[in-house]
Amino acid sequence: QVQLVESGGGLVQAGGSLRLSCAASGRTFSYYTMGWFRQAPGKEREFVAAISRSGNTYYTDSVKGRFTISRDNAKNTVYLQMNSLKPEDTAVYYCAARLIAVVTTASGYNYWGQGTQVTVSS
Repeated sequence: QVQLVESGGGLVQAGGSLRLSCAASGRTFSYYTMGWFRQAPGKEREFVAAISRSGNTYYTDSVKGRFTISRDNAKNTVYLQMNSLKPEDTAVYYCAARLIAVVTTASGYNYWGQGTQVTVSS
């Protein structure tokens, strides 16, 4: 089992940057595929990015070229660097974990953090 704690959210102007972090408990962090999802008010939770155990990365089209997911297995942490932020990026961002292959559906992830709010003002 793994516990996840996100940090790094906040209020930023359009065009700005934020880096989200997700710290995981446990000694088997490197076994997990890690994902970032977001949920805006009144909308379903949506996939943002994922990184496999081997470091392959996946992004939803709307964030390609602006967001970068990375992981540091020595620190049990996954990051989401968000650049060129837009008001439509405003949401609660969640970190998630699952064993084995990358999937882009929320239902495929077993472990979730509590979320961190990202607000982008225009």
